[in-house]
Amino acid sequence: MFISHPDFYNLEPFNLFHKDPKTILDPKQAEALKPPKHPAHLLNRHILFRKKVTLPAFSRAVLNISADDHYKLYINGRFVTEGPAASYPNHYFYNELDVSEYLTEGENCIAVHTYYQGLINHVWVSGDLRQMLWCELSLDGQTVLESDESWLTANHTGYTESGRYGYDTGIGECYDASVPEADFYKPDFDDSAFMNAKEHRHPEWKLVKQPTKQLDIYDVEPETTETIEGGVRLAFHTEAVGTLMFDAVGQKGDEIVIRYGEELNADGSVRFEMRCNCRYEEKMILSGGSDSLMNFDYKAFRYVEILYPESVKVENIRMRVRHYPFAEGYAYQNDNETLRSVIDLCRNTVKYSTQDTFLDCPTREKGSYLGDLMVSGRAHASLTGDLSLIKHALECFTRTAFISEGLMAIAGGSAMHEIADYSFEFPAVLAWIYSIDHDLDFLKKCAPYAVGVYNYYKKYENADGLVDRVLEWNLMDWPQNLRDNYDFPLTRPIGEGVHNVINALWYGMKLALEEISSILGENADYGSEKTKASFIKTFYNKETGLFADAPGSSHTAVHSSVFTLLFGIGTEDEALKARLIAHIREKKLTSMGVYMAYFALAALKKAGRYDLCIELATDSGAWPNMVKEGATLTFEAWGKDQKWNTSLCHPWATAPLIIFSDAVRPY
Repeated sequence: MFISHPDFYNLEPFNLFHKDPKTILDPKQAEALKPPKHPAHLLNRHILFRKKVTLPAFSRAVLNISADDHYKLYINGRFVTEGPAASYPNHYFYNELDVSEYLTEGENCIAVHTYYQGLINHVWVSGDLRQMLWCELSLDGQTVLESDESWLTANHTGYTESGRYGYDTGIGECYDASVPEADFYKPDFDDSAFMNAKEHRHPEWKLVKQPTKQLDIYDVEPETTETIEGGVRLAFHTEAVGTLMFDAVGQKGDEIVIRYGEELNADGSVRFEMRCNCRYEEKMILSGGSDSLMNFDYKAFRYVEILYPESVKVENIRMRVRHYPFAEGYAYQNDNETLRSVIDLCRNTVKYSTQDTFLDCPTREKGSYLGDLMVSGRAHASLTGDLSLIKHALECFTRTAFISEGLMAIAGGSAMHEIADYSFEFPAVLAWIYSIDHDLDFLKKCAPYAVGVYNYYKKYENADGLVDRVLEWNLMDWPQNLRDNYDFPLTRPIGEGVHNVINALWYGMKLALEEISSILGENADYGSEKTKASFIKTFYNKETGLFADAPGSSHTAVHSSVFTLLFGIGTEDEALKARLIAHIREKKLTSMGVYMAYFALAALKKAGRYDLCIELATDSGAWPNMVKEGATLTFEAWGKDQKWNTSLCHPWATAPLIIFSDAVRPY
């Protein structure tokens, strides 16, 4: 039974699934897609559930559990885990947990802290009025407890908003430890003020066992602790994803201010007004007894300042780190010391930034983007030798086809976002996975969605086999100032006309589809040869000997050379191939974004220029500049000041793990 708080159980859910309004030319149609106004009193709701149960002797206990949007589970006062991974109601994940070590014969207490955020963003499918808890407890294979109306529930009144950050990504927390619900997770907590849960009257969730592992969650002590005026300043050995934990004693009503950051200011203070558009300042209010900070949502940070009155004592400070279970499966052999430092930086990024999927960044977006699978997802698989998480992530994107056959740019979020470049890369990621594990069943399962992308975007194809005015976002590269003066206006929606990069990707997608079709024994022709011939005819500039950004332009951004080299467009001509390579070498990686740098290195490796891959990856302006600027995780750009809102934890910059792995192909 799906149970809910009485404030939610009878609400009709909002339908938030639709095309990205920025892909629609008619302003009235775009305006009609705006979501309904969300009730303000239902935002940012921390809802608790408790159940006491007497159990017989047992050998193994398994708890299946899920919640919308998210849960943290406590059994007999001990934190167990959290979940589930973000998903859609028509395919909603539950976690299967072995909880044998937490339960005992006799009386037990199960307490669940659930959260309904209510914002429309990249993180969860929220803002839809769907809130629930579901669970089943089995002892030695026999169900002994289910979620039903005998469970008790209450709002946790200890969480108030202290601002929002990112793209309405998160809500800053002011945690009041003096509220009655503060000890809700303890077995002896008095829950007489709680009410009975209600069976949800709109049970739209179709539950599916989450196929991936639970996150590793563990405490790490700070590397340094410094006493400062009014408190302490901490530094951890690396930026990581998690929550801050500490115990505090003080007078009732005393306030503690907590400031998190990825870096320090010039005066040594923590830069909590972060350059990535996140203001990480929160508060804790003391009860007058012994309190523990109980923040719910995670952040990415390395430095912390804790400021408090002299009457307050703070101790047992640590970070509760969370990441996907990490085991390195491939050793990178290279004598180049600079390259080793780059690989180490990327390795650290993969370990600490990978969650139950691959996030664009765990600070500002906290979203799973399809394009990031091309880099961060494959970097993880290349490093660990484990394809299970990238296959899971890819399948999550196939489930966005009910919104658009062309697939959404974000999976598991309520923000509707479409990026044509990312969709065009989907078949290549699928073919790459097959090249590693030769899992034909997985290929067959996902191939129809790859074909669906082609079918959706074919409406933009002209008689020459090129795509013209693709209305979905033409990203090309990011940030905008690293597009090497690309000579085509990449407005949203895009203007009329054909341009180089989107058509190179269109051709590359056709190649991937034909490869997949050949593997499946279908041998379908997607018209790649026609597209290739038209591309050369349309974009080749005889005067420069390169491919122009757009018809009639004399300019060639490095990106226009990267994709033509990667896909072998015209490279049967060795002289042209040499010019493309020389163009990329001359421009270096610093003329493009870290996202595009992957494709540049992949093109060079595919062209047999491994030496040039090393040269460019170890250039002082590329990854070594991140190391020079004190990075512990890869940045969103080559330097902190290169983008107006640079994230210092951005795993799409981990391309070297793919390029310098001998175990995988580059594209």
